[in-house]
Amino acid sequence: MMGLDGKVIVATGGGSLIAKALAEQVIGEGGKIVLCDRNDAYADETRDVLGDSGNFLVGDATDDAFLDSALAEAASRFGGIDGVVSAAATFNDALYDTSRADWLEALNINIVSPAILTQKAVPYLEQRGGGAVVYVASISGFRAQPNRMVYPASKAALLMLAKTGGVQLAPKNIRVNTLSPGWTWSRNIENRYGSRERADAFAAEFQCLGRMAEPAEIASGICYLLSPAASFITGTDLAVDGGYTALGPEALGQPQLKFPAD
Repeated sequence: MMGLDGKVIVATGGGSLIAKALAEQVIGEGGKIVLCDRNDAYADETRDVLGDSGNFLVGDATDDAFLDSALAEAASRFGGIDGVVSAAATFNDALYDTSRADWLEALNINIVSPAILTQKAVPYLEQRGGGAVVYVASISGFRAQPNRMVYPASKAALLMLAKTGGVQLAPKNIRVNTLSPGWTWSRNIENRYGSRERADAFAAEFQCLGRMAEPAEIASGICYLLSPAASFITGTDLAVDGGYTALGPEALGQPQLKFPAD
């Protein structure tokens, strides 16, 4: 148990498998959670998990009025807010062919919205004597990857937002951190790779634990950063990446296997 009993959490990107796992864990520890997502395709499925201990709100994380209403709903229904999680993201990326409009949309979703969510959450967190903010970043913010530019740039910015936010909000007893998942089983991954076996075989090339993460493993890291167990952690990143960022150019020895020495 991480001490989330009675805690109230608000999270964007609520339609993902990670958010669903987060809700299960928060509620399992006796907490409450309000999930927000602009896509209602998985709203009913998620509400079944939430029961009376949460809510699923449909709206856009780039809409300030929606963020205001989501925070107000959580505070009104459950008596306050102890933590916020920003997990909404867009993966649209055409490298240097990305238009200005698409760049601005991606930055609005991936970096500006987390900042505004935090800004709006601060008064609620202060009412509880402090709290925690978690931004879901990515290994992409640390390493260049083929066929990606916009997403990694925005996630790298998110890492710095947490560092500066941790410094700025420390006097208010509000901790700000990022969590960087490695490749994780998700609805998008299932659409791209089909079976979990095929997805794990793909991830095994660059995650030394030899598989993709389970959504629940990422959710556990988020819960930790939200909890009193992480009370002296702020302005930093927790990598839940199966060893991805520990690997150098030689990776798991694949070059030596493919090009053995004479």
